Amino acid sequence: MRYAPPSRSMASFWHAIKSLVRKPDSQLVRFNNSDFKILPSDQQIEEEAHDNITKGRYYPVRIGDVIKEKYQVLGKLGYGLGSTVWLANELSRRRPVVLKVFTNDLQNREEINVHNHLMNVQSKRPGRNHVRIALDAFSMQGPNGEHHCLVYEPMLESAQELLRRNPSDISGFNILLGIDDKSIIQKFVEAEQERPSPRKDVRGYTVYASRAFDSPSGKSIGEPLLSDFGSAVSGDVEHDEDVQPNVYRAPEIWDLFEGKHLFYGRDPKEEKYLTRAHLADMIALMGPPPPELLKVGKRTAEFFDKDGGWIAEVPVPARTSLEESEENLEGSNKEAFLQFMRKMVQWRPEDRQTASQLLGDDWLNGRS
Repeated sequence: MRYAPPSRSMASFWHAIKSLVRKPDSQLVRFNNSDFKILPSDQQIEEEAHDNITKGRYYPVRIGDVIKEKYQVLGKLGYGLGSTVWLANELSRRRPVVLKVFTNDLQNREEINVHNHLMNVQSKRPGRNHVRIALDAFSMQGPNGEHHCLVYEPMLESAQELLRRNPSDISGFNILLGIDDKSIIQKFVEAEQERPSPRKDVRGYTVYASRAFDSPSGKSIGEPLLSDFGSAVSGDVEHDEDVQPNVYRAPEIWDLFEGKHLFYGRDPKEEKYLTRAHLADMIALMGPPPPELLKVGKRTAEFFDKDGGWIAEVPVPARTSLEESEENLEGSNKEAFLQFMRKMVQWRPEDRQTASQLLGDDWLNGRS
């Protein structure tokens, strides 16, 4: 009797059956998905604060799920406007990884492009070892569209968050710290098993409260890595568009030292960041821009008339000053810091000091 190879339909059937087969229990972590705190419906948490959740843009990740038959989700690490971040176990290699699952609105396209670029860059520069490179990238279909996902090695929180819990005079939102003591990861998983994350249901989407890694001891902290390239741009071409996240625009040193923004740019009508509101904030602090600057601006006509008068549909706030805005210093130290700031906060680029010039400032070097 001759053997007849399976038909295409039969092969497809067995492929479908295999896709339903669970990974061996020895590889899967079991979670208690019944004994958890249900958060009140009127208590808004995490990504629920963004309208992306009501628009169905987030992928419905659930703790314990296996994604792409490869990664079991172990807990939620964080969230943002365009993604959620999860600790997972790569089943084939039995190693912990982080999944950054993007929304389905393609806002993450530039970050994916940067990831692909970094993967292909051949560099022997020492800084290469301090840039977070993705281990894997894939896409998956959600209820409302396609979602991209990047896979990384687990890292501690940003240096800024770590130092908030352990105060120091260093800041860094986009610097993640490596994990040398892997027991921190095991403790995270055990905590999720013993005390499941509080959660709530929002239109069929489960919103989890994020869980942080335990504070590490000194020996647990690994090398720092530069991360989060969602707003990165190539330096090979000239840019005259907005190339930074709204809240991280100049002067960054003010934000780091004062713990607040100098210019918020929140439009009172649209209730979000807009360029016209940012300009209005700048005028309130610095006065109107010089006419020669307005003459060369590509978008001047949107905000100013031919005589330099303000015509945008938002009012300029009440006049303020650096002295009123600065809240941490006194006396000569405050005066020296504000002199340092005025070297940067100027309308005309040619009036601003360069970075190398600022490095020699008396206040920055403790000579004030």
